[in-house]
Amino acid sequence: MCEVRQPSPQPNQPALPFNAPAARRLRAALGMGPEHVAYGMRVSYGLPYVTPDLVMAWERGAAAPHSAELAALAGVLWCSPGELISRPRTLREHRMSRGIAPEDVAHAVDMDLRGYLRMEESGQWRGNERQSAALARLLDLALPDFVAVTGRETRLADLLNSAVTTRWQAYVRPVMRLAPLERGVVEEVLQGLYEDYQGHMAATLSWGGGSRSASDSGKEFLDQIVENFWLAVGDRTP
Repeated sequence: MCEVRQPSPQPNQPALPFNAPAARRLRAALGMGPEHVAYGMRVSYGLPYVTPDLVMAWERGAAAPHSAELAALAGVLWCSPGELISRPRTLREHRMSRGIAPEDVAHAVDMDLRGYLRMEESGQWRGNERQSAALARLLDLALPDFVAVTGRETRLADLLNSAVTTRWQAYVRPVMRLAPLERGVVEEVLQGLYEDYQGHMAATLSWGGGSRSASDSGKEFLDQIVENFWLAVGDRTP
């Protein structure tokens, strides 16, 4: 078997969450073989090291393309980079999935390019409210994604953990500051999560599992608290 050689990623440039099945499906739909994809990336995009073996490694999930490679692959497959990214999580991944250059983002949010790139590389968004709103519009971010890419998800998880284990009423306003939702929606969601958690713990104890079983079950619930929060919000908003 031929060894698949791939250049080392640049510093602060981790591989994107590549959607290997989508890459295979798009290539097959075009009637192309891995050798055609590799040739196009070499000739049209100046990536001389790309071979059919490397393309096949990407499609098997044994390797993942980095930024320039993914953009070139999207060009050869006549698709957007977003169609080759499984689920963007970070600011960089959302920008790449929409095929937007960092210069365009920096201009749209009225920010120095180097300053923006530092935020993208560190994963810590430090823009003000106006810049945050401009970012959300440009990248068409849903509220859960906006909270995640602006670095608020960890704080949200902490608040939700406290809300379901103590008095949820005290956490309505702090949650609203992180996630701009209507007060009634936040109140309903926090109350529902609180009741779910408390009921879950009570049921676990009643099964005779003891405190350890209750602790494990409660930890599992809390580990998924952010996902459960957004699911509940979705059930209560159009």
